[in-house]
Amino acid sequence: MPANRNNTYDVAISGASFAGLALAGSLRQALGRDVRICIIDRAVAPAGAAADTRAFAIWAASKNLLEALGVWDRIRVDAEPMTRIEITDSALDDGIRPTLVGYDAVTESGAVAAYMVPSETLKAELYRLVAADTAIEWVAPTEAIGLETGEFANKIELSDGRKISARLVVAAEGRQSKLRDAAGIKTVSWGYEQTGIVAIVAFAEPHGGVAIQHFLPGGPFAVLPLKDNRACITWSAASVEAAHVMALDDAAFLNELDHRIGGRFGPITLAGPRQSWPLDLKMARSLTAPRFALIGDAAHGVHPIAGQGVNLGFRDAAALTESISDAVRLGEDFGSAASLERYSRWRRFDTTMSAAAYDGLNRLFSADNFLLRAGRDAGLSLVDRIPALKSMWVEEAAGLTGDVPKLLRGAVI
Repeated sequence: MPANRNNTYDVAISGASFAGLALAGSLRQALGRDVRICIIDRAVAPAGAAADTRAFAIWAASKNLLEALGVWDRIRVDAEPMTRIEITDSALDDGIRPTLVGYDAVTESGAVAAYMVPSETLKAELYRLVAADTAIEWVAPTEAIGLETGEFANKIELSDGRKISARLVVAAEGRQSKLRDAAGIKTVSWGYEQTGIVAIVAFAEPHGGVAIQHFLPGGPFAVLPLKDNRACITWSAASVEAAHVMALDDAAFLNELDHRIGGRFGPITLAGPRQSWPLDLKMARSLTAPRFALIGDAAHGVHPIAGQGVNLGFRDAAALTESISDAVRLGEDFGSAASLERYSRWRRFDTTMSAAAYDGLNRLFSADNFLLRAGRDAGLSLVDRIPALKSMWVEEAAGLTGDVPKLLRGAVI
């Protein structure tokens, strides 16, 4: 749409993240063209995503959201369905690496529970959706650096000197959110002394859609299936080990990966650049402030051990959209404290419990202690013999339990 001469909006979203883009698209769908929405970002739409090696497990609830937004059919072309999930816990040089827990990746309804989707595909299609919508304005290239709270609207200071106002401001810029800090929301955070390493490899033998989680002493090592018999390797390694591995040439790096994969799918080759970054946890103490809300990593930057970060962000977007649309239908001020309280209550428990669970799993399975390993392996073996418990795990991971927002259930708001 033409630039807003008054620089006033109903909803201003800072950050074209996965969660931010999903929120913009779902708000437009729920509220129509009369709602004035802008996205503040450093990239000018419709710029595609920067080179990104990552891939994400899009679980059933997130798939429902993407279907509701009308982008899943395009994403599906590059999406690889998970057929099975296997978990092992062993030392790196163990000659035998038995599967302690294995289960089919299907929901109770028999549907595929999760698909692996390249980050670039997911970002590109969400960009396409929002950039093509003339009712959503891009305020770019710039970024939000300050916030002034008002009774009826908040004012955002931009890095290019402009100021815009909105009845509701949403921070979706990621863990280092400047608006979160400007809103006075404190965080709880700590580092893991681990580095996340991601690489795309191609296998010589079919992977069959199997996702594998090896719990190794330095941290979890995941093999996640992609299209064309490729896989995304997601490795949380001790920082010293990671620095050494990232400094290796391609041949030596592949040897390290193959040693951890155990040669299961034959010879491997690199199918893209490697990436790495330090791992930490950062949780906001509150999800809202006056006329302000946090979504995605700005609200909860969690350990990637379960690959749920992007799904948590989509759950935020769906819950905030429903909270806003319900307020609008009732004739209420959707930016008021009462309206935002529903969103906060809806998401606080899930995000807090998820962060605690992923943190605990990482600490439990990264400890290289024989007695501890024996105990946790016994526990995993017990779980493997209880089908009902495995089914519950899948439903929980798929985002289909509890009070699920309509968009995540496939319903139109």
